[in-house]
Amino acid sequence: MPSPTVVLVPGSNSNSFSWAPLQRDLALRGVRSLAVDLPAHGFGATWPAGYQAPQDAAALARVPSAAAGVTVQHAVDHLVDVVTRAREHGPVVVVGHSRGGLPLTGLLSTAPELVDRAVYISAWCPVAATVAEYLDSPEYADSALNRLPNILTADPAELGALRMNWRTGDPAALAALKESMLADGTDDEFLAFLALLDADEILDPGERADVERWGSVARSYVRLIADTSMPLALQDRLIADADAMTPARPFDVHTLDGSHVGFLVREAPRAEAADLLAALAAATPSPTGEAVGSGSVS
Repeated sequence: MPSPTVVLVPGSNSNSFSWAPLQRDLALRGVRSLAVDLPAHGFGATWPAGYQAPQDAAALARVPSAAAGVTVQHAVDHLVDVVTRAREHGPVVVVGHSRGGLPLTGLLSTAPELVDRAVYISAWCPVAATVAEYLDSPEYADSALNRLPNILTADPAELGALRMNWRTGDPAALAALKESMLADGTDDEFLAFLALLDADEILDPGERADVERWGSVARSYVRLIADTSMPLALQDRLIADADAMTPARPFDVHTLDGSHVGFLVREAPRAEAADLLAALAAATPSPTGEAVGSGSVS
């Protein structure tokens, strides 16, 4: 029986680079994986000279963005291509983290037959409501992102993208960013992760799921209980709302300790995440309906 491929979809301003340590842990568990760079991310991202040190804020704001005009549907189309090719070698498990849940949701709404299991890790899952509606919900009110100072470096409407200055030297901004991303990490771990982020993110928030298609795929949701960016209350509402829309195939729910990106950065939570993803991959049915491995999921 062919082994599954785990396709890893990054979150906001992130890219394939951030998945490398987790991919190492998966490989050591015998799990094949690939990390995706969505359009206008990774080596396809915009890196203005004004983003370097010393920074030039005015120049940084003026440089056109490769993400301008890019939509979640473009990201979905890219995922369709990647997953189609990966599926030539066996079952596919697609994992979306944070904002990566938006193209993952679009993939399931577009080509559910390509995905044998979808895994959302503290990720957006707009099934019962839009992202904008969830951002206005009481469950999101306590997000640490609401307490961030403005790190946008250009007018999104003019640039056609969201451009953030992750390389800011403002101590207050850095402290707030650490609280929202990696409150359980060291300063060195936080700054190393920050250095991996792309400056630009696509502006489009995507669409709600096509419930019938989306609901036809086996799905898991991994809650991060110390996540201050995607509060646990919001994660739980996303799960409950989706389950209410698809009662015949609810999420199977798992819980990990740690912050929003702790499972990518820190050794212990990363090992726990790798154990869980390895078990989910092993328990995923092949296209013929048989499990691809002997792993169990708790």
